[in-house]
Amino acid sequence: MSVVNNRVCEYYFSPISPWAYLGHQRLLNLARQYGIKIEMKPMDIGQVFAASGGLPLAKRAPQRQAYRLTELQRWSDFLAVPMHVQPTFFPVSGDPAATLLIAAQLTHGTEVALNLCTALMRGLWAEQKNIADTGTLIQLAEQLELDGVALLRSAATASVAAEYQRHTQQAMAANVFGVPWYVFQDQAYWGQDRLDFLERAFAQSRS
Repeated sequence: MSVVNNRVCEYYFSPISPWAYLGHQRLLNLARQYGIKIEMKPMDIGQVFAASGGLPLAKRAPQRQAYRLTELQRWSDFLAVPMHVQPTFFPVSGDPAATLLIAAQLTHGTEVALNLCTALMRGLWAEQKNIADTGTLIQLAEQLELDGVALLRSAATASVAAEYQRHTQQAMAANVFGVPWYVFQDQAYWGQDRLDFLERAFAQSRS
């Protein structure tokens, strides 16, 4: 199916988000099913939280932190998506993985970058890998037959940093306050638990 300009889904996320991980493959599947183009926008969730009044996990009340773990396990079980709800390397900076994804997108295109994103998220949440570690990032990229060293060099450039900041500024301008956040035909959908609504919008856009 051909993709026209109004059939583009903006995908704001942080590669360290467990909720983005739970929804990531389903989003890719839906996009393929309905012929939707994904516009991938990894961004700095810390800046977005600061701008929107959100709190980083460590500063949330204990009861909120405990319920978060319960919900993550529920969704992992329901979706049959493997997950360690308290992985060894978390909290972890999302910047190295996010800039690697931007470098991959600029070099190889969105589809390759989305596949790399799948590997990074799975590495953190299912395989207990440190996705802020240089060696781990290279390894995960090379498992997809990408030049991990070259991508890391690109990720450290000013142009990639500018793109990362541009995504973050766009997120704040779009009133994003959490991830994953999807925008389709001027409608926003927050959270992987809103993918059913997003799918209905995808389906309606066919007519």
